[in-house]
Parts: sequence; C-alpha cells; structure tokens
Amino acid sequence: MPQEETDRQRTVTWEDPAITVKAMGDHGGLEWLGLLKDGSLPRPPIGALLGYRLKDFGPGWALFEMDDGQWLYNPIGMIHGGALATLMDSAMGCAVHSTLPKGVGYSTIEFKVNFVHPVKSGVGRVFAEAKAIHAGKSIATAEATVKDGQGRLYAHAVCTCMILRAKKA
Repeated sequence: MPQEETDRQRTVTWEDPAITVKAMGDHGGLEWLGLLKDGSLPRPPIGALLGYRLKDFGPGWALFEMDDGQWLYNPIGMIHGGALATLMDSAMGCAVHSTLPKGVGYSTIEFKVNFVHPVKSGVGRVFAEAKAIHAGKSIATAEATVKDGQGRLYAHAVCTCMILRAKKA
C-alpha cells in the first residue's frame, strides 16, 4: 500500500549469503528450500532488498510473494519491470533447484519476460508462481507468472538454467 508519510526511507539488513551457499553442499534442493522457508537459513540479500520471500514450494515448483511498495516504483508510478523480472527469476530458479540433488546448483543463463499489465499503486501483494519444465543433466528450463490476489496476470516469463555440478578430480 502507498505510504502517507513525507519522510520515506528503507533500511535493509541481511546475513552473510555464504551461509546459504555452503548449505547447498549439504542438502538436496527440496530440503535446502525448506531451510530457507522456515528461516533456518538466512534470507537471500536480494529478497531483503526488494522485499520478496519464498512462500511455498514443492517438487518442480515454487511460489514467491512481494508486497507493493513505493521503493519498487519506476518514474511513472508503477512497480519497475526489473523488480518483477527479478521476482520471477528467483521463483523459476527455486523451481529448478527443487529438482536438484545435494551439492548441485544452477545459474540462470537466459530468460524472457512479457509484461501484460502494469502493477500500479494499491495492487497490494503479488505472487510469482514458477514450475520447472525440464530438468536435465546440464540444462533446465522453467516458466513463471506474476498475478495479484484476485488472479489477474501481470507478467509471465521463461528461463534456461545451467546445472552446476562439482567437477570430478
């Protein structure tokens, strides 16, 4: 919701992201996501910065939520497309990560976003739901949507991720 105060500021704090990265080596994707969701692992700094969080997940899917906030607005008074793209990238990455075994990671190597409606002031919370389409040995693909609480579609995306496996000695 829009803020009414004239003094607007946002303070962001985060924990060392190396803690979460290290835990990837000790847990499979689903277990690792569970530790993120329940707060046993620190929230990723980008989530703290933009104000989004992992709401739910399962094998091959993830759901994120983000509240409408003026700190996300572009110069024309709506949530910046880059914030929505980042939200969907995180959801798609976690959908892919949920398919991975212990010690295996991923990195987005390409994604495409389509914006179909602007997220204007007063929309409230939006949700990015993603599902893995393909999870192979070296490449995975996923898709995501951003909708509001009434199910109105604002954006959709697809991505390709590289699967990162430890090199054998």
